[in-house]
Amino acid sequence: MATSIFDIPRATVGDRVQHEFLVVDREEKKQANGDPFVLLTLGNSSGRLGTAPLWSNQLEWAGGAERGKVVQVIGEIAAFHGRRQVRLTAPMRILPDDSVEPERFLPRIGVATESLWEWVDRARSELKSPALRRAVDLFFADDAFRVEFERAPASVAGHHALVGGLLLHVTEVASIARSAARVMKANPDLVVVGALLHDVGKVRAYDVGPAGFSHTPAGSLLGHVVLGALMLQERLHGVPPSDIASPQRLELMHMILSHHGSLEFGSPVQPMTVEAELLHWADETSAKANDMVESLAEDEHFGGGEVSDRRPWRVGRRIWRRPHSWD
Repeated sequence: MATSIFDIPRATVGDRVQHEFLVVDREEKKQANGDPFVLLTLGNSSGRLGTAPLWSNQLEWAGGAERGKVVQVIGEIAAFHGRRQVRLTAPMRILPDDSVEPERFLPRIGVATESLWEWVDRARSELKSPALRRAVDLFFADDAFRVEFERAPASVAGHHALVGGLLLHVTEVASIARSAARVMKANPDLVVVGALLHDVGKVRAYDVGPAGFSHTPAGSLLGHVVLGALMLQERLHGVPPSDIASPQRLELMHMILSHHGSLEFGSPVQPMTVEAELLHWADETSAKANDMVESLAEDEHFGGGEVSDRRPWRVGRRIWRRPHSWD
């Protein structure tokens, strides 16, 4: 059995499949006549792919293929209504839990994390304010925190829902916010620090496990915005006022608490400074652009034409795949 990663985005109809996948989802359904059938969603670090239905005479082929299990699959890529799927040609083999690392099969960013950390550390070194440098170093000079942060997704199922997605998202937000601050004659260092700190709560809000990404109890009960503010408060404890003054602490806390922009979207307060406003829209830009980019790349939304035949839930409207190039 092959051990290489099957490249889901580049798979074409007729390709042979003989690889290991994580079972991302399992649906048990019934036909109109009452006969049962099973649909599986399989995944690896390159993406997700559904199976063709396993009918009642094939149900044993998916025996034990529960969500979070790693399975060996033999089959081929087929198409149904223009969408790719795996058509099994042999029963799945369920791999023992102690012989695999399911997290290896979770989707992850396609950018080297080393380059992202270089960007973050360069941005930290360029900060002119000692107070801002002290504040950001409370988190990003902590090696244990960096390990957690690099592993975390930026969401459970939405934008940047990838291992490393949080690190990628904050570097995007920081870059966008800094450029906007320079144009608007705001404080670029402050928006960079706000961007780096705004989602630290996601380290505690989200869990990365064999079945994928999920909310922790703290994430469900408090949300990442409040968790981030509490984490900043914890790390500021013991920092002398001579390093970070009380009004400066309040402003950093405000940037975390207001970055979703409004109460209905999870912010206890709305932005009250130019920098907080720029941070909010930089966050929106990174998230919404990622939603669009990933939705455009998903074949399931398109039936063969330029315009999607459905409204991807992440963007809420039909989208257009440009048929031409501007190169």
